[in-house]
Amino acid sequence: MSIMSKLPAECLNEIFEYLEDDKFTLYSCLLVNRLWCGISVRMLWRNVRNYRTLIACLPKVSKDILYNNGIIVSPPTSKNPLFNYITFVKNISIYRIDNIIKIILHENQKSISIPHIKFIVAQEIFKSLMNQITSLKGLYFDSYKRLDIYNAIFISYPGAEICLKYLSKLNCHSSIYSEFFYQLSLICHNIQTLKIRFDNVISKGLMDLISVQQNLKYLGIILSYECENLLDIIPSLKNLPNTLIKLDFSGGNHIISLSFIAKLKNLQKLILSFDYNHSIEDFTKLQYVSFPQLQVLKFDYAYPRHELLIKFLEVNGKSLKEFYIGNNDNSLNLAIAKSCPNLRKLFTIFRKDELETFKMILNNCQYLESIEVWCGNDYLDERKLFDIIAKYSHKNFFELKLYYVIFTKSKLSKEELEDFFINWSNRTSRKPLSMIFFFHDSNSYNENNENMEIIEKYKSLGVIKKFRIIM
Repeated sequence: MSIMSKLPAECLNEIFEYLEDDKFTLYSCLLVNRLWCGISVRMLWRNVRNYRTLIACLPKVSKDILYNNGIIVSPPTSKNPLFNYITFVKNISIYRIDNIIKIILHENQKSISIPHIKFIVAQEIFKSLMNQITSLKGLYFDSYKRLDIYNAIFISYPGAEICLKYLSKLNCHSSIYSEFFYQLSLICHNIQTLKIRFDNVISKGLMDLISVQQNLKYLGIILSYECENLLDIIPSLKNLPNTLIKLDFSGGNHIISLSFIAKLKNLQKLILSFDYNHSIEDFTKLQYVSFPQLQVLKFDYAYPRHELLIKFLEVNGKSLKEFYIGNNDNSLNLAIAKSCPNLRKLFTIFRKDELETFKMILNNCQYLESIEVWCGNDYLDERKLFDIIAKYSHKNFFELKLYYVIFTKSKLSKEELEDFFINWSNRTSRKPLSMIFFFHDSNSYNENNENMEIIEKYKSLGVIKKFRIIM
């Protein structure tokens, strides 16, 4: 601790960055000395922590306005705030601010259904946020509820242009009124992460905002089931910048053209989530397109026809490091073995008579670290699966995820489980094994105390690194 306490602020800042998600440790750092306190409190207040401190940091004129309207919030302590906490805020959640306002109104016995009072509280909070934050990083309309708080007028408050100029993350929905998107498009040209939920209303200003982004890296799109104006979305998708490296497209039950993806040559990660296979038939326009940097390909739920994917893997398989698909077609699994030699992680489905294909993937994908498969009923037999893993997986492999299909239970005996761990530990080059078992429900899981004793034994010996059961 004495050595750490002598480190300069620059070093402490870098170290504390690793503690961003460890709130308990950051709270402990508050008590070390003033320097540590100043650094850790800045990290803790990247997001608004509590409403009493927030109100305590409002300027006197704002507090007077609230008081004159019957809004009184007692400060967290009798002393003035040690810091101006608002200046540390880097992320604003509109949903969080909305909840804060509801709490304040409730404490003051004011009905949240009275627009005038709610507007006054919101106005004074957002005025201070816009005026005192010099570089906001993230703005989040993070709720499925429409929280177009007071038509998002905060974007026109004094200081908003400085506050929002370097915004790099935006989560929003398409029905926020057009002026918000239009004004934001005049200020923010360097958003790197943009997540949009498209509702039944699509504001025109949204297209302006998308079109002016110069450094967009990640785009997440969710088409809600209420979204009907698909033709209004397509123009904005056609104008996406080539800087995009990650696309997460959740299309639900809609059918929409995927041809816009073909121009995104720098894509490293592509996730497509559709409810039905026919919704993704437009993948025909991508089967021969080359994405030289594509590393992750994931299909949630529906996936294209096998022949289309096989062609796509022939073109792009060598660069893939992760591939996820709920496939149970042997021809596609054979194509994975042939075309994807550099895979690190794989989720696919094998039937119980496809053990040779499973072996082929383990043999050909020498960098494979993790695999997730189904077992039980018509799918892989867990005993044979464990035997193949021990014999054929390469030195990089360390993680096995087993999904037990509905109404099936593990049938491994104590002896069979121990044999597997012995075989694993006898490999010439091995990593500690991580095992994650997924069961459909608690009725599917039959805990075997003897098996758990074996697992604990090999944990203590360093053969097993992690073992988890997930219902």
